[in-house]
Amino acid sequence: MTYLLWHDLTKSARNCPDRSAVAWRGRVLTYRQLEEQSTRLAAFLQRQGIGPRTRVGLYLPKCPESIVSMIAVLKAGAAYVPVDPHAPPARASFVLADCDVKGIITTTGQLQGLREHAKQLDHVETIILVDEERESDLPALLKGRIYGWANVQDEGRGSFEASDALETDPAYVLYTSGSTGYPKGVVISHRNARTFVEWGAETFRVQPDDRLANHAPLHFDLSVFDIYAALRVGACVVMVPHEAVSFPMELASWMEDERISIWYSVPSALTRLLLHGHMERFHYQDLRAILFAGDVFPIKYLKDIMSKLPHVRFYNLYGPTETNVCTYYPVPPLSDGDENLPIGRACRNTEVFAVDEKGTLVPPGGVGELLVRGPSVMLGYWGLAEKTAQNVIHNPLQLAYREHVYRTGDYVRLRDDGNYIFCGRRDDMVKSRGYRIELGEIEHVLNQHELVGEAIVFAVPDEEIGSRLKSVIVPLQHSNGLTTTLLQAYCLARLAKYMVPEEFVIREDLPRTSTGKTDRITLRAELGWR
Repeated sequence: MTYLLWHDLTKSARNCPDRSAVAWRGRVLTYRQLEEQSTRLAAFLQRQGIGPRTRVGLYLPKCPESIVSMIAVLKAGAAYVPVDPHAPPARASFVLADCDVKGIITTTGQLQGLREHAKQLDHVETIILVDEERESDLPALLKGRIYGWANVQDEGRGSFEASDALETDPAYVLYTSGSTGYPKGVVISHRNARTFVEWGAETFRVQPDDRLANHAPLHFDLSVFDIYAALRVGACVVMVPHEAVSFPMELASWMEDERISIWYSVPSALTRLLLHGHMERFHYQDLRAILFAGDVFPIKYLKDIMSKLPHVRFYNLYGPTETNVCTYYPVPPLSDGDENLPIGRACRNTEVFAVDEKGTLVPPGGVGELLVRGPSVMLGYWGLAEKTAQNVIHNPLQLAYREHVYRTGDYVRLRDDGNYIFCGRRDDMVKSRGYRIELGEIEHVLNQHELVGEAIVFAVPDEEIGSRLKSVIVPLQHSNGLTTTLLQAYCLARLAKYMVPEEFVIREDLPRTSTGKTDRITLRAELGWR
């Protein structure tokens, strides 16, 4: 019986052991190798006391070892916490400490970066470095004992016992931007993830001969489909190298060379590919499906890329990290009159509906907040019971018994054909390059600077990446040393790169409303940030 995420790998390894499971930079792991290496690592983790009700941080870049580590943690019965490998050490340390990880799998360079935050990580008992061979050569930076990858693989032979984890146990914790000024961890169970993966694998007809591009970083929920849908059917997940992600011309060539058949990314990645990748050089004969999510895809760019790839099916997927994907829309041929792309209908085994402020169902044509119910809805936010209670609420349409639904914070309109249209956000959360960002978190960090008196952050709509972040700063009196260069460096040391404002405007004061609050509308108009 398959009910945990890693069960699919074991099944595929049994059915097609020599088929390619993971490919990256010319390296390939077969299903037999992925199964064996993850089992050895799982056995080692178990001997370190890592199992159910524990967590392991994965602070490493994309590589085959990162996939091995994900599966191994699940096999041990624990949950993994993927950390942005490009995040500042302060932010990475916060995530690892907040989730109380018992172990960390990382690289030597990234471990070195955690040196200044060692006190936060006193609880870490086991550290595994994927780029080291001998324990004696490894730097003792934290209290936890450090092990090399080769030794771990050797010590883990022949001693694995499957854990007694349940499908309702946490599988992983994904940290997203938080309105309190700190990231918040979204706890996803095996059942939550499998509901989405099973739906996706069947809906998009993922086959053993497919090659799925893993474009999204591993700490981003889009990567869940790439990896686990491939493992479910015995297909190959091809990890996009970091340099190809950054350079559209290289990415366009990489897609052709790797014979990618299914692509899933944020719209901005496809827009950059279209505008700067010179896609006309290639035929992409193997490509059959393009899925996109995380942001609004400008119609003019979507029409253009669809015209260049007439043999490819396009799908708009929608859903916050807290629900996995909950709606989807197969994109038909677009006409000049199309302005808004629907987010579509509910996925199988999921229900979505819109309610007004009183919790009353909104009829077709009306606008309301989208609620989601079903087995794909998260367990909750890690360590934030009050925040969870604010967002996972009792179903206002179900009075007979207790039933939870998730408040997305997104306003939608139901069309007569049964598809939903996205209308806007309830709060100040925005999307940039597919990432969900709480403007309050950025403001919180800026306001902690010793020379900053007040900081305001705006999201300025942009067709290519969704939103561009810009900030207005009022220095403290007599603070002449505050510069945009200083502010940018300060943010880069404390925030993920995609959260750093690209423009800082320093002013002596801010416009106020009659109640003394900052008049953001007037300020935005004065700056021309429409």
